[in-house]
Amino acid sequence: MINVRIVLAYSGGLDTSVILKLMQEKLGAEVITVTVDVGQKDDFEKIEEKAYKFGAVKHYYIDAKEEFAENYVCKAIKANALYENAYPLSTALARPLIVEKLVEVAKKEGAGIIAHGCTGKGNDQVRFNLGIKALMPEAEILQPVAEWNLTRDWEMEYAKKHGIPVSDKIYSIDENIWGRSIEGGVLEDPSIEPPEEVFEWTVSIEKAPDKPEYVTIGFENGVPVSLNGEKMKLLELILKLNEIAGKHGVGRIDHIEDRSVGIKSREVYEAPAAVTLIKAHQDLEKLTLTKWVIEFKSIVDSKWSWLVYNGLWYEPLRLALEGFIDEAEKAVNGEVTVKLWKGNAIVVGRKSDNALYDVKMATYEKFSTFDQKLAKGFIELFGMQSVLAYNMLHGVHSTSNISEIKEAIKTLE
Repeated sequence: MINVRIVLAYSGGLDTSVILKLMQEKLGAEVITVTVDVGQKDDFEKIEEKAYKFGAVKHYYIDAKEEFAENYVCKAIKANALYENAYPLSTALARPLIVEKLVEVAKKEGAGIIAHGCTGKGNDQVRFNLGIKALMPEAEILQPVAEWNLTRDWEMEYAKKHGIPVSDKIYSIDENIWGRSIEGGVLEDPSIEPPEEVFEWTVSIEKAPDKPEYVTIGFENGVPVSLNGEKMKLLELILKLNEIAGKHGVGRIDHIEDRSVGIKSREVYEAPAAVTLIKAHQDLEKLTLTKWVIEFKSIVDSKWSWLVYNGLWYEPLRLALEGFIDEAEKAVNGEVTVKLWKGNAIVVGRKSDNALYDVKMATYEKFSTFDQKLAKGFIELFGMQSVLAYNMLHGVHSTSNISEIKEAIKTLE
């Protein structure tokens, strides 16, 4: 192949550096590398140097942190997004944004092929491939690790031959502003407690401060807009809360997860801000939304999370669900106070002008406006069918005199 132009999602790690060289070697390709900054703590200048050193004809660095917060994380907060009630979707949320930037570069540079370093075992291949197909259906997708059956041992040997630095790191780590995922090493044995060395954003419960810290988070239309009374952009708020909650050991997640490809995997995450904000947001919803909206929204939230996790960002159902979510969130305004202590984010206070809680109705004091006499009739009607069904199934008969009832009917006639 001659004059093949390929856009490569480039992290600067072993996989993508090997792929960069291989595509030149096997395909004679001109490779344009793209690194999207969603909050990972990388040296982006060194990544660019590596890209050119190993043969890239052009490199793009794209700072997308604020866009990620405003257009992606924002939606996840409103949806209380926790895949399988545990994972805040940090990696999953970032993939559609990265795909969008890859496609933009591919169209700009006239490249017909988009490549990435995903394996054939993980979820990211689904997210990348479906996203590219949706945004640029004419593009060819190249997935060398899976298509060329690359193994880590082979990659390391190839890297040594071509002067590509080989890291001795044990763990595979992906991070952005919304969370940090850690895989590999002893973590592949789900019976072993994660060693402290895998954590960077959070301290252990044993080392967390003995004194709790309180934070107050302000929400407008379901979106965090202030921290401890100070208005700030969502990106700044998340970064600040990652720091505050992390030092109290909040946000460690260790669970067994069902991947898109059917594999069960042990996943370890750090997400201090995500855990804190979702807890606060859910609590404010309880204060401001009717029980019927909350009940139905829990179904919507779960489905939204499932779609995002499984790479279906461009599925029309996501947009339809967000229509409902956005409408419901119009009432979710107010402040929530969270107590951060020894690995826990505990909601201890909440207030809102839209609160459906009325102390005059809820109180047991004499100023209560609730008419307790109404309860008796309500109970009769509320449980009538359940009681009748139980009596029927268990042979419990009414003590009413049937003949008296018949006589009463005749009188009415």
